[in-house]
Amino acid sequence: MGQALGCIQVDQSNVAIKETFGKFDEVLEPGCHCLPWCLGSQVAGHLSLRVQQLDVRCETKTKDNVFVTVVASIQYRAKPESAQDAFYKLSNTRNQIQAYVFDVIRASVPKLDLDSTFEQKNDIAKTVENELEKAMSHYGYEIVQTLIVDIEPDVHVKRAMNEINAASRMREAAGEKAEAEKILQIKRAEGEAESKYLSGMGIARQRQAIVDGLRNSVLAFSESVPGTSSKDVMDMVLVTQYFDTLKEIGASSKSNSVFIPHGPGAVRDIASQIRDGLLQGNAAE
Repeated sequence: MGQALGCIQVDQSNVAIKETFGKFDEVLEPGCHCLPWCLGSQVAGHLSLRVQQLDVRCETKTKDNVFVTVVASIQYRAKPESAQDAFYKLSNTRNQIQAYVFDVIRASVPKLDLDSTFEQKNDIAKTVENELEKAMSHYGYEIVQTLIVDIEPDVHVKRAMNEINAASRMREAAGEKAEAEKILQIKRAEGEAESKYLSGMGIARQRQAIVDGLRNSVLAFSESVPGTSSKDVMDMVLVTQYFDTLKEIGASSKSNSVFIPHGPGAVRDIASQIRDGLLQGNAAE
């Protein structure tokens, strides 16, 4: 009914292009407008002023000859003051933007190797945005923002990169494990050395105590039994220890000790050997 009466409605965030007898007349803002069709006025079309997004996938090659797919998101909108240019100068805005994105990305990425491409994706996005802004401003469009949302290497390259990363991690883990084992062995050796040192100290003290006890026993026995010599006392002590040792061996079911030669007379031989060794030592001094 409104169109029959020459009235039209322009929605919010949109503008309408008015023509008179096929020639551009004016840009109609949101609201209600009267177009006397009998005077040749008509609406050529509508133009949205909302921000639109275009995702562009561009395949290119890096400096180290790795093929990658760069995914860029372009956010753009028509400028209200340049609605005439945005409506008349471009027939397909999305294809035009895509062509510029292809041109800039394929000129920028081949100058970088793969690692630098990932590190400098913000610089690539800024370059694309600047070039698009200069080109699209002549057609009445504004570039709001440009994002490089993804960089996808070839699947074989991606697998190789993962394997390199895994090998590097395993090498680091092996180094850490070897270092830990080294520290463990050092600590174990230090513990064994300390243990042997303390064991030697204990044995030395034990032997010192035995010597002191034997000396006291010999002196006490000599004083208690007149006419006995130190040799007689030592022989008796050795025989007593000999029989105590045999008793301990017999009491143990798992003992495998054997005395060679075996017999009480062997004690005298042992005592003679000890005594001769002490005499020889004193003579050497």
